[in-house]
Amino acid sequence: MTALTNRYDIVYLFDVTRGNPNGDPDAGNLPRLDPETNHGLVSDVSLKRKIRNYTELAKGDQPGYRIYVQEGAILNEKHREAYKAVRGDTDKVARDARLNPQGDEEARALTKFMCDNFFDVRTFGAVMSTGINAGQVRGPVQVSFASSVEPILPLEISITRMAATSEKEKSDRDKGNDGDERTENRTMGRKHIVPYGLYRAHIFVNAKLAERTGFGQDDLDHLFKSLSMMFEHDRSAARGEMAARRGIAFKHASSLGNAHAHALFDRVKIQRKVDDDLFEIGSDRLGNYLPARRFSDYHVTVDRDGLPDQVEIVELF
Repeated sequence: MTALTNRYDIVYLFDVTRGNPNGDPDAGNLPRLDPETNHGLVSDVSLKRKIRNYTELAKGDQPGYRIYVQEGAILNEKHREAYKAVRGDTDKVARDARLNPQGDEEARALTKFMCDNFFDVRTFGAVMSTGINAGQVRGPVQVSFASSVEPILPLEISITRMAATSEKEKSDRDKGNDGDERTENRTMGRKHIVPYGLYRAHIFVNAKLAERTGFGQDDLDHLFKSLSMMFEHDRSAARGEMAARRGIAFKHASSLGNAHAHALFDRVKIQRKVDDDLFEIGSDRLGNYLPARRFSDYHVTVDRDGLPDQVEIVELF
C-alpha cells in the first residue's frame, strides 16, 4: 500500500431530518445536547461506528479490512489471533486467559499484526492491553464531536403498539367492548426526534502516525468513500433521514502540515439563506423567520483567497 505523505484536515457536514442522530442513554435516549447552547451533539464514537459498519459491508472478508470493534465480539480472542501468528498455535496460547509479550520485539510484532489485519485499529487506534495484551495504538485518524450549526429543539413523540406480548395482555384488552378501553390498554412508547439539524464535525489525518500503523493511501481513499456513503447503509426509523452533505479537505504538502488546522477550518463558513438574503448564524434578524428545515436553507462557502502556501483544498463530495 502506498504510504501516506500528506496531512489532511477535514470539515464534514451532515444533516438529519425527523430523526435522532445520536441518543443519550443518560437522558432517556434524547438527542445529545450542549446544555448551555442547545446545539445538538453527535459523538465521535457514533461517527466511527458508522465508518466501521460501512467497511464491513463494502470490504467483507477482504484481507486487511476486518473490523476489531464489532457488536458482540470478544476482543481478547482477536488479541489471541496475534499471539498465534507470532508464537504459533501452542496449547498455552490457545488456552491462557492472560498473555503478555516477551520483550519489545514481540510486542511490536503483535501490534503490527493487529494493525495489518484490522482496518479500525490501523485507522483509529485501540487499547488492546487487557487480559491478552496486544499493546496500544494511537491512530492517525481522529474524529471530533459533531455539533449542530444552530440550536435544535428535540420533539418527544408518543407511539402505541397494537400487538400484545402475552395471552394475559391480549385477554385484558379484549375485556372491554368500547374502543376507549382498548386504547388505554395499548402499550405506550416514546420516540425523540430532531425536526432538522445540520451538523459539522472536524476530522484530522496525521501522516506521521500513519507511518506507525501502516495507514496508507488506499485506506485514506476508503475513509473518504465511507464518509460519503455511510449514512446510505445505516437507515433506521429512529435515525430518520441522515445524509452526508459536504466533505472539504485541506491537503498539506508535507506530513507535518503547512498551516494551523483551526485557521483552515475558519475558511469554511455557513450562513442561513432566506429567499435571496444571507444571514450570519445567530443573527437576531433570523428570529423573524422559520427555523431551517432543509439543507438548501443554508449557504456553505469556502474562502480560497490567500490560502497558505502548500495547502490545497480538495472537495471530497
